[in-house]
Amino acid sequence: MTACFIGKKDCTCLIVIDDIEKLLWEALKPIFCAVKSITLLVTTNVQSVANACSSGDGYVYNMRNLGKEESKTLLKNKVSFFRASSPDSEDGSDAIVRKCLGHPLALVSVANHLLDEKELTGQFCQDTCRRLDGRPVSRKTLTRRWLAEGYIEGRLQHSDLEVAEENLKKLTDRNIILPVDSSNNGKAKTCKPHGIMHHFMLHRSMSSNFIAKSFGAKNQSNYRHLVIENHTNGTASSNDHHGASSSHGHLNKICTHVKKNLDNTGSANKMRPRSITVFGSAGEAVHSNLTGCKLLRVLDLKDCNDFGDAHVDNIYKLLHLKYLTLGSSVSNLPVKMKKLHCLETLDLRKTKIETLPLEIISLPHLAHLFGKIKLKRVSAKNRKNFNLQTLAGVVVDSNSGFPELMVHMKKLTKVKIWCEITSTDSNHAMLSEAIHKFAQAGTDISVGPRSLSLHLNNSSKDLLHQGDSSNATSSTPGYLSSLKLQGGLSQFPQFVMSLRGLKELCLTYTNMTVADLLPGLRKLPRLVCLKLVEVGLADLDIKDKDLPSLQRLCIVVENPKFPTIKDGALPRLVSLQLLCEHLVGLCGVIKVEGFEALQEIALDSMVNQPTIQLWENEAKKHPKRPRVCLLKRVVVPAETSRPSVKYVALCQDDSNCYTDTCTIDHMEIDLEDPTLQHNS
Repeated sequence: MTACFIGKKDCTCLIVIDDIEKLLWEALKPIFCAVKSITLLVTTNVQSVANACSSGDGYVYNMRNLGKEESKTLLKNKVSFFRASSPDSEDGSDAIVRKCLGHPLALVSVANHLLDEKELTGQFCQDTCRRLDGRPVSRKTLTRRWLAEGYIEGRLQHSDLEVAEENLKKLTDRNIILPVDSSNNGKAKTCKPHGIMHHFMLHRSMSSNFIAKSFGAKNQSNYRHLVIENHTNGTASSNDHHGASSSHGHLNKICTHVKKNLDNTGSANKMRPRSITVFGSAGEAVHSNLTGCKLLRVLDLKDCNDFGDAHVDNIYKLLHLKYLTLGSSVSNLPVKMKKLHCLETLDLRKTKIETLPLEIISLPHLAHLFGKIKLKRVSAKNRKNFNLQTLAGVVVDSNSGFPELMVHMKKLTKVKIWCEITSTDSNHAMLSEAIHKFAQAGTDISVGPRSLSLHLNNSSKDLLHQGDSSNATSSTPGYLSSLKLQGGLSQFPQFVMSLRGLKELCLTYTNMTVADLLPGLRKLPRLVCLKLVEVGLADLDIKDKDLPSLQRLCIVVENPKFPTIKDGALPRLVSLQLLCEHLVGLCGVIKVEGFEALQEIALDSMVNQPTIQLWENEAKKHPKRPRVCLLKRVVVPAETSRPSVKYVALCQDDSNCYTDTCTIDHMEIDLEDPTLQHNS
C-alpha cells in the first residue's frame, strides 16, 4: 500500500476499510498520515478501535438501531409466520421487536430460533421473549461481587478493583455488556447484557454447573451460584435469571431435600455455593439452608421481601461471607454480626435499619457501607481505627457520634452525609472540622478518587464556612475529586474554591445568586463535570475562558431559563444536558455549533416531538453529528418539602422511538452493528 502513495501525496481519494482491527490500524496509520488529502472511512465493532481511528480531526458515528417498522420488515423476511396479517402474529412480532431493541443480529438470532418451531404462535413468541430478559445491574455492585467471589486478582501496580474495572470496560468495549444509565462524570452507572447475550451466557453457565437452575437440581453440590426467584402470588416468574423460580410450597420441598442431603453426607461442606441471590418471597427457604452453605461469600437479599429480623440470626455463622445486602423486612442487626470478620461490603439501603452497633462498623475488613444510618456517641476508649473506604451514608443530628468518629476513619475516600443539626449545636462545629480534615487528608496519600456528598438543612447552610474563619482548619488546602452539595448556601464556600483536583461538582438547589455562583466556578479551572439543579438559571452568563477544562455540563431547571453560553466558551465540551420538561423549541442562549467537540445532547423525555426534531436537525448540522438523547425524569420522594429528582436513560418500552433513546455514556454502541468512523 505504501507504494501506491509514493509520489502521490497530494492525491484526493476515498478509502473504505471494513471491520478493521487494532493491529491493522497501527500498521496503516503512518501511511495515511503521510497523505493529507485523503478521506478514510472504516468500520469496527470495537469502541476502543473506533476511538483510536478517530483521533485528530475524525469522529465516531455510532450506528443507530432499526426502527419499529424496519424491525418488523426484517422479521417478515426471515419468518413466514409474520407475513400473515393477524392479531396473533402482530402480538408475537411486537413482543420480539420490543425485546430486540432494533438490533439486527438479535432479530435474526430470534428469527432463526423460531424457524425450529413446527407450529408457531404469538404466545410462543412472547414466551421466548420473556426468557431473554435481563435486569440492569449497578456497575459498582457488579465489580464488588466479582471481588467478593474471588474472580479478580490484582496485578503488579494494579489493585483488585482496578483490574475489575478494566475487565468490565473490555466487556463493554466489545458490546457484550451495554451501558444503561450513566453518572454525572459520563461513566456507566448501570449496565446489562443484551437479551440474546444474556440468554447465551446463562445457557453456558448452567451447562457447566456454574449456575443452579434450582436448589433441588441434580449434582447441586457442584454449583457455584444459586438464584431463587419466587413472587408473592405463588406463581413462577418468567425465569429472568434462570434460578429457582418456584412457588413457596416448592421451596419448602427444596429445603427438605437439601437438608436430607446434608444429613446423608454428614458434611455441610457438600453444599458449595459461593453466592445466593434471591428475588421475591423465599426468606424461609434461605434461612433453612444458610447453615449448610459454609463457603458462601455473597448473600444478596435486597430484593427478598420476607427475609426479616427473625431470619438474620444465622448469618453470623457464615464466616467466609464478604458481600451482604438485605431487604425491606429487616429493621435491626444483632451485635453478634461482629463475627463476620471477612465482610467487605454491607448494603442496607433497602432496609429499615436506622442505627448500627459500633462493633459492626469497625469490622476489620468492612470497606463499603451503604444505607442511611445513625451512629451513637461513644466514649474515647471505644473509638477505634476503621477500615471503611465508602460510607454512603450517615445522618448527623445532635446525638450523633459520627463527627468524632470521622477523624478516626483514616481510609475513608467516599462519604455521604445528611445534616440534621443547627448552627448552635456542638456537632455543627465538630462536623465542619471533620469535613475539612477529611479533605486535607487527601493531600497526604497518593492521588485517587475522593468524594464528598452533603445534604444540608436550613440550619446548616454555613457548615462549610465555619472552617474558613479558623486558621487551624483552613491553612492547608484540601483535595477532593468529586463534591455534591444539596441545600441552601449563603455564599460560594471558600472551602470549595480552595480544593485541589476537583473534577466533578454538583450543586442542587443551593439558591446562590449569580454574583456568588459564577465567581466561585471561575476559581475551578480543572473542573471537568458540572451539574446545576435550580428553579432557573437565566442570569448565569458563561463567557470565553470560563471553565476551560469542562467536558460535561448538565443543567436541570424547573422553568426553561437556561444560562447564556457565549461563542467560544467551553471549547472541550462533549456532553450537553438541558433537562427541563417545559422546554419548547431551541434554546436561543446556547448555540450547539459553538461546541466543536460535542458528542451528545440530552433532553427531558417529556419535551414535545417538534422540539426533539429541531434539536436533531441542529445536531445534523454539527461536524461531529452529536447524538440527541432522551432522559426520563424520576421523582424520588424525600422527607423535605422538595423531592429529589434524577434522570435515567429512557427505556425502549417507554417510547415507540427505537432510534434516539440511548444512554449518555459515549461508549454506548450497538451489540452487533459496526461503528462507522470517518476521518478526513
